[in-house]
Formats: sequence, structure tokens, C-alpha cells
Amino acid sequence: MKKICKRIGIALLIFLLIDILAIAGLFVWHRSKCKAEQPLLEQKIGTPVTVDGKTMYVYSEGEGAHTFVFLSGFGTASPIYDFKPLYTKLSTDNRIAVVEKFGYGFSDDSDSPRDLATMLSQKRAALTGAGIEAPYVLVPHSASGMEALYWAQQYPDEVEAIAASDIVVPGSFALQNMSLSADKIMAAISRCGITRLLDIRSIEPCTKSDALTDDEKKTVAAISYARKNNPTVMNEAYMCQQNMQTVTDGGVPDVPMLFFISDGYMPENNAAWHKVPRDYTNHEAEYIDLPCGHYCHVEEADRMNTEIRRFLDTL
Repeated sequence: MKKICKRIGIALLIFLLIDILAIAGLFVWHRSKCKAEQPLLEQKIGTPVTVDGKTMYVYSEGEGAHTFVFLSGFGTASPIYDFKPLYTKLSTDNRIAVVEKFGYGFSDDSDSPRDLATMLSQKRAALTGAGIEAPYVLVPHSASGMEALYWAQQYPDEVEAIAASDIVVPGSFALQNMSLSADKIMAAISRCGITRLLDIRSIEPCTKSDALTDDEKKTVAAISYARKNNPTVMNEAYMCQQNMQTVTDGGVPDVPMLFFISDGYMPENNAAWHKVPRDYTNHEAEYIDLPCGHYCHVEEADRMNTEIRRFLDTL
């Protein structure tokens, strides 16, 4: 019996060593790939603006009656390219701007606090530095819904309207069973290079879109592999619950709001997911349910373009 246990122990040790060597090899390969992809990260687009001693990037195009400001969801690697399927449609006769927070896209990392007040101050400074003036139609996705609602609470004169792409609102977290452990695990596997073994289209949905060129998709992948869930982004995750409480305490902002709500983000609890924004706004906003996944602005860009234009025409 002792011999059998010893053999099992040796076998388990061998498997453990093989796993360690495999992960070490994957990490070395990942780092070499990151180095080879570095030129893609240096081909930056947008306007660099110095904010709090660091560089933030603001991408803008188009001119017209409205100025749309796009705010990315948590952990989106490249906001500038993530929103491209939608903003290229809106920018034909409007001005659009994508603000890349610290830790995202081409912007620097930062150890500044990730509370809503700090992030909003930095976004407003970046827009001012890029020469993009209010009022804005805010187009937030997912977790940046908190930033858009807070913006409208604090500076309602700057917010013409909110057109929300499947955002979180007070009450959403109760459905999501949020776990920092999952974010920490994602950060760890990203650093090890394990995400390179996955389909990039499942990690960065914008890479499925024909709106991006092949070179742009390669850039998105390079940013994702190099920066996914970096320390700046993780600090934002740690502040998430506190930031939601701030939004909750501020009440429902008095600005026009259009909510696009996906069927695919929480299929196991779909009815409740659709109900939360309606309850939050006392059914006094406008709501459009979409048969798509969480990245509505990628999967339903045509529909969102049409509905946003119609909505703004009614104001």
C-alpha cells in the first residue's frame, strides 16, 4: 500500500512539474510575442492630452449637430476600436469622441484613484484638452453606465442625453453575482499568456466586426494581450461597489435617456436584467430590447444608429 501511495505521489509531482514547465514556456512565448507586437501599440491614433501628469488619448471624427462621447465598459482593451462599428455611422453628420481612460487602449497606466469623481475629472480634462466642448450625448457601455449617470448627476448642463449600450445601473449588481476573484484570475491568466490560446473574438468582440480592418483587429489583439486587466484597470474593479453606491445616492439624473438592453448578457436571468433599468428610472426613460450579446454597439450598430437618431429628433 505504501508503494502504491508513493507511486501516486511521484506521478502527481511529475504532472505538477510538467504543468509548471508548460506555464513557464507559455509565459516566455507570450513575452516574446508581446515584444514583437510592440510596434502595433506604438501606432497610436487620436489626440494625446496630458492629464494629471500622464497621457490620455481622445479620438474624434466628424462634425454636426450633436457631439457623442463614448465611454467603454470595464476591461475593454481598445475603446477607440471597440466603438468603431457604431461611431462610424454616427460621425457622418455628427462629431464623435472616444475617451480612453488611464489603463485602456493607448492611454498610460496610472495609480490615481479610480473613484467616479476622479475618473470624471480626468475625462472632462481630456475632452477640454482635445478641444471637444459640451453638451454631449453620452454613449456608455456596461460598467461605464455608472460614469455616465454620475456625469449627468454632477453636470446636467453638459449632458444632452444618454444613449446606453447594456449598462449597469443601481440594482444591476444584485443580479450579476460580482466577484473580484474572477477579475483577479483573468488578470493572472492574461499575464501568463493563457488568453493567447483563446479566440480573440470571444475576448474582444469588436474583432468580429467588418467595420475594423485586419490591421486594426491585430492592434486590438496586441493591446488586449499586453494590457488586459492591468493594475490600473484592477484598481477600478476594487472601487466598483463604492462607485455604484455613489450613483445610487445621487438619484436618477434628470436628462433624456435611451437604454439598449441585450438578451444575451444574462440569458439565465434575462427578464430581471431587462427590468432593472426600467425600475431604476421609474419607467420614465425609453427602452429598446435587442436580440444580441452584451456588446450591443458591435452586434446591433445599425439598429442603434437608427434608434439614437430617432430618439434625439424627439428631444
